Amino acid sequence: MAQNTTSLTVNGLYHDGIRIGFRAAPDLFLWDGDFFPVQIDYRFPTESWIDEDRSQLSITLNGTFLRSLPVNKRGLVESAWHKLGGDTRQESYSLQLSPYLIYGDNQLEFYFSLQPKPNAPCSLLTSNNIKSRIDPDSYIDLSKTHHFTLLPNLSYYVGAAFPFSRLADFSETVMLLPAKPEAGEIAALLAMAARAGNSTGIPLNHVEVRLGLQQGDDALLANKDILVFSSLKQTALIGDVLASSPFEMRNGLLSVKEETLTDKLRGYFSGNFFRQGVEADRYLASTDAWRGFLSFASPWSRNRVVVMATATDSDQLTMLNADLQSLTINAGIRGDIAVINSENGVKSFVVGAQFPRGEMPWYMMIIWYASQHIIFLSLCGLFFAIVIGSSVYVLLSRHAAKRLANSANK
Repeated sequence: MAQNTTSLTVNGLYHDGIRIGFRAAPDLFLWDGDFFPVQIDYRFPTESWIDEDRSQLSITLNGTFLRSLPVNKRGLVESAWHKLGGDTRQESYSLQLSPYLIYGDNQLEFYFSLQPKPNAPCSLLTSNNIKSRIDPDSYIDLSKTHHFTLLPNLSYYVGAAFPFSRLADFSETVMLLPAKPEAGEIAALLAMAARAGNSTGIPLNHVEVRLGLQQGDDALLANKDILVFSSLKQTALIGDVLASSPFEMRNGLLSVKEETLTDKLRGYFSGNFFRQGVEADRYLASTDAWRGFLSFASPWSRNRVVVMATATDSDQLTMLNADLQSLTINAGIRGDIAVINSENGVKSFVVGAQFPRGEMPWYMMIIWYASQHIIFLSLCGLFFAIVIGSSVYVLLSRHAAKRLANSANK
């Protein structure tokens, strides 16, 4: 978990927790029911004045309590052996961690709650000679996962700048500004670039920044994920970027395109039963000044993604960086459109279709596709059942008719 053993050790009875920060890719894929194994090796002090029955090691991840570990093993046999003077120290534990608890940026905290016995001398309670520690060989095993997920998903972007941070230098990313950007749009780009650099730990030294769209850009943009920073007043750029998205500009306002019957049927067969296009369109129509994010498949390549930081005007756009300092707003951004204003906070919606991004073995892909297309799979099963049932019925009917004919001849 850490190279520096000092950072995994605390002294005395009263101390801070041991905090270990780590980052993880947001697109780690596990099947439902699978877990990340966490191996925890730890040592409590051995002083006789410590109440081993009441002392414990508490573990939390991102503020969520996971488990408390005892000093000694628990159980009838272990308790009896301990009373007889046997060694029953529990110094390791294997924890199963649910995938939804892992974010892009994480903090694991260990706190040794040491409880003195009632007759412990007061002079010992303030002593710093005792040590509690987590063994540096403890680990979280993420190796059995695959990098695979569904996009767009704005929670990935605000949490870890994903999928752009898939390559930490942003070498497969284009940052797009209007041909004549305003100060607020440039400020938003710089602020989001700083957040991304903080997530990856290195500067974005291979990102390409472009002003407006030019003829001949199609070949370049087909191989890139695209970050757009533009207010809705930049109609030329907004119109080109939104051309094949679920969104459009209507009477100067951002709106959600009405789904065609084909789009609805495709969504049902893909398992997307809960799109919120109507709700999102009504909310946009009733909201005056706002800022937020949109995300959709790139119009230049269907397996690439566009994330757009936008607002009703440039002044609203400059407020995005301050908004993202709020844990509440960060947690509320998800789906493919997130609208933020000063009165209602953040509202997020799922409007368009998602597409898979990443790699998995072929046999897992078959199972995954089957799980995502339940209606289509059910119809296929019904079709094959009808075909097989009809064939068996015809064969049995012929066999019965032939047997009856033979009986009549006799």
